[in-house]
Amino acid sequence: MPAPVEQTSVDPSRNGSAPANPGTDATRPAPGPQALRPHAEDAFAAELAALAAQDDRPRPVRWRLSPWAVATYLLGGTLPDGTVITPKYVGPRRIVEVAVSTLATDRALLLLGVPGTAKTWVSEHLAAAVSGDSTLLVQGTAGTPEEAVRYGWNYARLLAQGPSRDALVPSPVMRAMAEGTTARVEELTRMPADVQDTLITILSEKTLPIPELGEEVQAVRGFNLIATANDRDRGVNDLSSALRRRFNTVVLPLPETPEAEVDIVSRRVDQIGRSLDLPAVPDGIDEIRRVVTVFRELRDGITTDGRTKLKSPSGTLSTAEAISVVTHGLALAAHFGDGVLRAGDVAAGILGAVVRDPAADRVVWQEYLETVVRERDGWKDFYRACREAGA
Repeated sequence: MPAPVEQTSVDPSRNGSAPANPGTDATRPAPGPQALRPHAEDAFAAELAALAAQDDRPRPVRWRLSPWAVATYLLGGTLPDGTVITPKYVGPRRIVEVAVSTLATDRALLLLGVPGTAKTWVSEHLAAAVSGDSTLLVQGTAGTPEEAVRYGWNYARLLAQGPSRDALVPSPVMRAMAEGTTARVEELTRMPADVQDTLITILSEKTLPIPELGEEVQAVRGFNLIATANDRDRGVNDLSSALRRRFNTVVLPLPETPEAEVDIVSRRVDQIGRSLDLPAVPDGIDEIRRVVTVFRELRDGITTDGRTKLKSPSGTLSTAEAISVVTHGLALAAHFGDGVLRAGDVAAGILGAVVRDPAADRVVWQEYLETVVRERDGWKDFYRACREAGA
């Protein structure tokens, strides 16, 4: 006769892991002064505090902010006291509202989109605004084991004592269930199908059985899960229909207009540049527009004016890659130039982003240079720089 299954709570502090409620200010360790990329809840702590102080709307159980305030944190705005909340996501407001309202239910959220559409960025900021902690993260890869989603064991204690609560090592998902906070699973479709399906019981029954102990962890109110996925990269494992039904899927699109994409690249590069003491973005706004134009035209397979059809390269040429190209260009300008972003600073980065397949992509790039860039008014310096980079 099987052992009875009893509800149990998990105290991560008993096995040397993070404290039971890492989102609280009293227990959460302060970020180091030299952190290259602070977590969202640390980098934007002042904005989150200002929102919490003026947020008088109803909040779901264990939420740091109301759904309205979470959306304001993501989309930006000005509070009644004049505090400016910077936009974290530039896109349709309805997408953010649907994502936030999903987290306020018992249904998990799946952020779906092509690579570079800010899925991870949005996921992190949602968790930071809802729970004050974006670090309960499972990174999906082809080698992600089932223990990363469920739980593992401290094998020294397991051998010495046998299966016990002290020997159990909770996963980020288990901790989020016990604490009523938000867990994140990045690149869900990169995980093997059998590991993905470990989430089915968690999301449908809101329990995580521990057969070795005859116990289970039941999710407390406030728990939810945000997953990200794309279907463009190699190594993708399709979600089973049973798992997909457990998610409310929100598709994050590519920026609709060149102006919107330029704005996104400029804002993000400015944030990264300040942390690296690089030149201000306005000094290179013209080059940012050119990088965005090149990426959009090759991505769409047609020039901006609609007159010339183009071959598209094998890469995605996402907004995230444009941010990387511009950031690298700013570093070149700062350390080996006059501090102003110019065509020569971004040419090598663009070449590296476009030419992923040395044979096919190089042909696509050369045709684009000779038929479009060469003939475009005001782009002579860009054409020469790209030719030199590819020589």
